[in-house]
Amino acid sequence: MEEYGKILIIATPIFLVLIIIEKIYGIYKKDDTVPLIDSVSSISSGITNSVKDVLGLSLTFISYEWLVSKIAVYHLEANVLSYCIAFFVIDFYGYWSHRLAHQINFLWNKHAIHHSSEEFNLACALRQPVASLVNLFTFLLIPAALIGVPATVIAITLPLHWFLQFWYHTKHIKKMGFIEHILVTPSHHRVHHAINPEYLDKNHSQIFIFWDKLFGTFQEELDDVPPVFGITRPANTWNPIRINFQHLTLLIKDAWRAPKWKDKLTIWFKPTGWRPENFEELFPVNKIENVFEFEKYGTQNSQKLIYWSVAQVLLTLLFVTYLFDNIAKIGLPNIFIYGFFILITIYSYSELMDKSKYAPFWEGFRFITAIAILSYYGDWFGLNSIFPFANSIIIGYLTLSFFVSVYFVSVDFKTDLNQLINS
Repeated sequence: MEEYGKILIIATPIFLVLIIIEKIYGIYKKDDTVPLIDSVSSISSGITNSVKDVLGLSLTFISYEWLVSKIAVYHLEANVLSYCIAFFVIDFYGYWSHRLAHQINFLWNKHAIHHSSEEFNLACALRQPVASLVNLFTFLLIPAALIGVPATVIAITLPLHWFLQFWYHTKHIKKMGFIEHILVTPSHHRVHHAINPEYLDKNHSQIFIFWDKLFGTFQEELDDVPPVFGITRPANTWNPIRINFQHLTLLIKDAWRAPKWKDKLTIWFKPTGWRPENFEELFPVNKIENVFEFEKYGTQNSQKLIYWSVAQVLLTLLFVTYLFDNIAKIGLPNIFIYGFFILITIYSYSELMDKSKYAPFWEGFRFITAIAILSYYGDWFGLNSIFPFANSIIIGYLTLSFFVSVYFVSVDFKTDLNQLINS
């Protein structure tokens, strides 16, 4: 956990700088593809995922280390060759786990968050699942285990492989010539994120594009079909925690309401989006029928709300950085209490971004949680030893945040609504 946290401390500012560069470049080119509030939601999703990973909240039924101990016919050293093999096998693993997440109903729940943005930019690459609590696909690493690639090599290569998927989430890089035949490019990945019928469930590869060509899921970006991004059942929320469980909630409801036991049991393993007969009429859900005729979510926001949301996610990143940098000092079980506070924080300010009337309630709950932590421990997980006025600053920030939330709900949102009615 601690090592991964240190890696994220290095990676996070790099990601943020690249997102800012993309924003500035888009403004310069008069083609801004990075709406601030959408980016806040994306970065918040990345925070929830990274906190989950650092806290070790994922369960692996079969560990790679166990696989190596049982089936390895040879044992490689940790050298250039073993890292190359690991990278290649992880990419194969990535293709199939990614493809299955698109094709099986209950697996789509953990992946829908990544596709939920109706934009396509570097920030949306950070939309990663907090709902992926179980790793089911270790068996796809069997080729590496058979030849004894060390578990430490896999552990180092996995996050590197993930980081290398960041760059191609952009609309600003067009087709890249001969590279299109070897690597996944922005053009390939725009197809993957698109909801156009021509593009659905194509281009699942993560680094090497030839997996899609080999297994029949490749689709080139067409000049006459501009990609439209999002998910066909739009999330209609900025709250990454709610997005993470929307599809699962629908599956549970449909399984409960299904009159046939066969449907109750098989709905989980049916193709993504499958529902029992007549359920679309009996229990309709919002679905995009014409990709060129739908309104993107949350495009009408005051500048005050946008800037406050940006400030909230940046302050949350400071809280997260302190957690990641002090995991050993904070220790168990305190890191889980800290992680719980981070999740409440994100839920609270993203509810405000959604203009929910319940946002002050969540802000109040966050305030009470923080006061309880400070009262019990005497300071913020040892921060006072580094910064003597930490308690006062944290209480002051949370007090301000609560009253700002009340202001938006009681004044600003009503003003926006009146302006909309009168326009």
